[in-house]
Amino acid sequence: MLSFPTTLSNLPEIIDGLPNISGWETEVLSVVNHDAPVFLPTTNIKLEDVKAVFAIALHMHQPTIPAGNGGTLISNLQHMFEHPNEGDNHNAAPFANCYSRMGDLIPELVSQGCNPRVMLDYSGNLLWGLRQMGRDDVLDNLKRITCDPTYQPYVEWLGTMWSHAVIPSTPIADIKLHIVAWQHHFAAIFGWQALARVKGFSPPEMHLPNHPDALFEFVKALKECGYRWLLVQEHSVETISGESLTYKHLPHRLIARNSQGETISITALIKTQGSDTKLVAQMQPYYEAKTLSKQQIGSVFVPPIVSQIGDGENGGVMMNEFPSAFKQAWGDMVNNGGGKSGVVGICGTEYLELIEAAGCKPEDYPSCQPVGQHQIWERISPDNSHSDAVENAIQELKQINSNFHMDGASWTNHISWVKGYENVLSPMYQLSSLFHQKVDPLQQADSAEPITRTSQYRNVLLHNLLLQTSCFRYWGQGAWTEYAGDIYQRGESLLQNK
Repeated sequence: MLSFPTTLSNLPEIIDGLPNISGWETEVLSVVNHDAPVFLPTTNIKLEDVKAVFAIALHMHQPTIPAGNGGTLISNLQHMFEHPNEGDNHNAAPFANCYSRMGDLIPELVSQGCNPRVMLDYSGNLLWGLRQMGRDDVLDNLKRITCDPTYQPYVEWLGTMWSHAVIPSTPIADIKLHIVAWQHHFAAIFGWQALARVKGFSPPEMHLPNHPDALFEFVKALKECGYRWLLVQEHSVETISGESLTYKHLPHRLIARNSQGETISITALIKTQGSDTKLVAQMQPYYEAKTLSKQQIGSVFVPPIVSQIGDGENGGVMMNEFPSAFKQAWGDMVNNGGGKSGVVGICGTEYLELIEAAGCKPEDYPSCQPVGQHQIWERISPDNSHSDAVENAIQELKQINSNFHMDGASWTNHISWVKGYENVLSPMYQLSSLFHQKVDPLQQADSAEPITRTSQYRNVLLHNLLLQTSCFRYWGQGAWTEYAGDIYQRGESLLQNK
C-alpha cells in the first residue's frame, strides 16, 4: 500500500461554496510524484498466461453553466432535471444512473467470480455538480469502488483537465492549472491514497496538441504532476517519419520537441480508430483482442493491448445496452480461461507495470509524435531550431496545403474547436491573460498562507477554468456561447476588483 506522511490531513471538498481546486499544490505534488507500483502488488493477472488484453475507459462530463436562480453556477445536469421538457433533457435521470452504476456493476461481477476492469474519467465540473445537486448517493457509490481495497484492483481513475478544456486551444499557462485543480478536487473527494494511484491521463475529446510548443508544455506539465502515461487517439499521431502507426496495439513513446529543440517524452496507450460509444458499449475491444497474439518489445514478448474510451452516458446503446454487454463479456472470459488467462481485461497502469516488470523498457516502445510534425521538422535543420524557424515552417505548410493546421487532432475531427468561435476564444484568452497579469506577481510574494488558498483566488481561478470548457465551443452560436460571455464578464469583474 502507498504510504504518506501522517501530517497530511484530509482536504475540504467545498470551501465557501466553491470546489477545492487550489491551495494545496505542494501537498498534491508530493503525493503524486512517486515511482511506487500501483497495481503490481495486487494484480491477479500473470503475463505468461495471457495472449492479449483490452482496456476500456468511460468518459463522463457535464459542464457548469450560469443558469441557476439569479444566474448562479450550476451543473448542466441540474438544469436538465429542472427543465425536463426541453430537448434531450428527459435523459437527466438515465445520465445520473450512468454516473453511478459502476459502483454496482463491479461489486456484482466480483461476487460472481468475474475479473472485471474499468477505467473512469470524470471531469471536475461533473464531480462538483453532483455534490452541488446533493447527489451524494452517486459519489458514495463511486467511493465504494475507489476506496475499498476489495475493489481497487478492478478500477483505475484517469486524470483529466478540471473543466473539460480541449488542450490545443487552452492557454499554455493554464494547462497545468487544470491538471492540478483536478488532482485537488479528486483528493478532496476520494482521499490522498486514491489520488496517488492516478497515473494515467485522459485528454478531453482525445484532443492532442500538435503545435510543438503546446505539446511540449502539456507533456512537461503531465510529468511534473506525476503522470506516467496518457491515452492518445490513433489518427492524432504519426511515426517519427510521418507515417500511420504500425504497432497500434503496443504502448508508444510520445516524443514532444519544442521550437528550441528541447525534447521530452511520455508513454502513450493508443486508443484505436473510432469514437462511437457503441465500441465500448458493446465491448468491441474484448472481441478485437481475441483476434490478436503476443508481440515483441525489445527482447520481451508481451500481450498486445486494445485501448478504447467512449462517453459513459451518451447514446441509447451506452445508456441501455452497456450493462448487459459488460456483464456478458466478463462472464464469457470466466468460461474461457477463468478470467485470468487467454484474453483478459486490464487497466492501463496495471498493463504497463506488468510488462515493465517483465523487462520492457519505455525507451524500447515504438516512437510517435503528433500528426503533421514530421513535415515541420523536415524543414528545419537540427542546428537551426528556434521559434521563428518553426513558425515559418508552419506558415509555409499552410500555404502549400490548405488543410494543414496546428489546431490539434481529436476524436471529433469533423468539428473544429476554433473556427467560428472567435467570440468565445478571444474573451477566453483575454481572461487568462488578465488572470496571470493580476495573480502571478502576488504568488511571488512571501506570505504565511499561499494566495492560492484564499477564496478570492479560487473564485477567479474557477471562472478562468470554466470559460475554457469545451461545451461552449461545440453546440454552435446561441445559448452556449452566451453562457461563455456571462462567465467572462463575471471573471473580468472579479479580476478588475482584485
